[in-house]
Parts: sequence; structure tokens; C-alpha cells
Amino acid sequence: MAGEWNHTSGKWNGDVEDNRFYAISAEYPEFSNKDKTLVLQFSVKHEQKLDCGSGYVKLLGGDVDKKKFGGDTPYSIMFGPDICGYSTKKVHAILTKDGKNHLIKKDVPCETDQLTHVYTLIIRPDATYSILIDNEEKQTGSVYEHWDILPPKKIKDPEAKKV
Repeated sequence: MAGEWNHTSGKWNGDVEDNRFYAISAEYPEFSNKDKTLVLQFSVKHEQKLDCGSGYVKLLGGDVDKKKFGGDTPYSIMFGPDICGYSTKKVHAILTKDGKNHLIKKDVPCETDQLTHVYTLIIRPDATYSILIDNEEKQTGSVYEHWDILPPKKIKDPEAKKV
């Protein structure tokens, strides 16, 4: 399969003929995780040895038209394993803020065998997170440090003077 996933645009750059996208969705009651811990957890089993493929879960807003759901559908969170060639074998955790996708800056290796694995993303109210595979913590830290969500801090110039 020629091409690669462009995380900035959220689109596949390459031969689409060989790609197969499968999607299911389910509605759930409106909720807010304000001051609560959000846990996304699901299992993935790749039935064959993958050269290039993934198994993501996307948390979407309630305004999404399920009949038009596809690769360009905006999401709040995209999380799961991505395997492509020899170089990409990692867990993607992408958070969306103000319409822009932010990929985690840490490398979190994913499982590449044909067994079932449980992937868990935990985001806490204090802006800390954990990524677990098969209930084993693989990465933890600050959302603000491991994603470029906040604008860069500006350092005041001590030499600056009001005129």
C-alpha cells in the first residue's frame, strides 16, 4: 500500500484503492466530563500480520451525521494503535482543540501480534493522562506538556519599557 497518513490534515496521502475503512458508531446520551475522569477503553485484535493498518476509536460530537461518517469527520479524541511499515508501530493519541488536531509528542509502542489487546486512555480533571495497554501503564504525564495544545508561553523582556 503506497502512501502515508497525514496527521495534520487527517487524510491518507496515497493509493486509496488498497485502503479499506470500516466504521461503526453508537449514540450515547449527552454527557460532560467536567471535573470528572474520562476513560476511553476498547480492545483490538488484528486477525493477520499487518503491513499498514490501525484500530482507532474516535470520540465525536453529538452533531455528527452518522450517514456521512468517514475519514474527514471531525472528532474530539482519536486513540488507538497504528502500524505502518517498519517505522510506525505506535499508539496515537490525538486531542482536538479549536478545530486543530494535536498528536501526542511521546512515542508509545503498540502491540503488533495477532492477539487481543486492551487499549485505555485516561484523562483526568487535573490535565494529567495515562495510556495503558492490557492494563499496564505505558505513558503518563501532563496533557499540557505532552501535547502542543496551549500557545507557547511568552517570556517578558526585562529590558522592555513603556514609552
